[in-house]
Amino acid sequence: MNWIDKIRYFFERHGFDVSSRLADRLGIRTVNVRLFFIYISFVTFGVTFGIYLTLAFVLKLKDMIRTKRTSVFDL
Repeated sequence: MNWIDKIRYFFERHGFDVSSRLADRLGIRTVNVRLFFIYISFVTFGVTFGIYLTLAFVLKLKDMIRTKRTSVFDL
């Protein structure tokens, strides 16, 4: 067994143990805990992407409203 397989086995054993321990403590199935974490990751990505798009729109709107004039003759 090479060192990459050992590392992968270690993380699989101890990483997946977190969701199963949490499921045991809450009294629900492990699959539901894992699905919850997957859904939450998509929701948080969607919210942050929505905030990014909103801020980009506000900055674009601000630039359209307040244009920079270099001299008096640009009016």
